[in-house]
Amino acid sequence: MAEGGLAYGTYRGLFQPEWAGPLAKLLVLVLVGYGLYQNRHLKSLYLVVLGLGLNTLVILANGGHMPVSLETLRQARVEGWEEILRTRADAVHSLLDETTRLPFLGDVIPLPPLRKAASLGDLFILAGIVGVVVEGALRAGGRRLPRRQAAFRVLVFLLLVWLFLTLRT
Repeated sequence: MAEGGLAYGTYRGLFQPEWAGPLAKLLVLVLVGYGLYQNRHLKSLYLVVLGLGLNTLVILANGGHMPVSLETLRQARVEGWEEILRTRADAVHSLLDETTRLPFLGDVIPLPPLRKAASLGDLFILAGIVGVVVEGALRAGGRRLPRRQAAFRVLVFLLLVWLFLTLRT
């Protein structure tokens, strides 16, 4: 929420992107880091930590902004961002160009069904979140479920995710 508020304020000209972007990322990392620490018993969250680490690395290497490729945005059918990125009016993202450090870790993976551009770190974060849900499905009420019942829960979860993604397009 803090990141979104700072991004919106930057877009409206209330904040300077040079400090609002890094501040937004720092706030998110502190809050998410605390939540991850409190739930460190969930093994799938280590994928989330890896993804956050990759995203943090590329953001720090690029002055506090996540680089995003215009070609990736076009492939993902995301419109209206070119001028915002060119004028650096976004507190969170910057345009990926020849000066970008670690460009392969930026938002360079198009996800057309979701109309999003993602990074490698984002994919690790998503895999970790899915893993946490699967871990929860395998352990109901603190006890281990029989294999058939656990497999059924995981299958239902994956079916719901697939259905959600299909209906969004």
